[in-house]
Amino acid sequence: MKMAFEKIKEIIGKHFLVDPDSITMETSFVDDLSADSLDVVELTMALEEMFDLPEVPEEELKSIATVGDLVEYVERNIG
Repeated sequence: MKMAFEKIKEIIGKHFLVDPDSITMETSFVDDLSADSLDVVELTMALEEMFDLPEVPEEELKSIATVGDLVEYVERNIG
């Protein structure tokens, strides 16, 4: 889990122009990163490529509110 979290933090840092070290499992995409749904979709697409994940179903996307939610999703779906 630690390795996925570190990679995800790097991607989030680049995508949202924030210091990856400021990102925690509790970081909220909307409240802390001012993300909109398009931001989350773009980020998820980048992670699908990086981790070779299947396309994230729309209902799953709606349940991803924090970095921790995203890390858990990636962990569950890594080959």
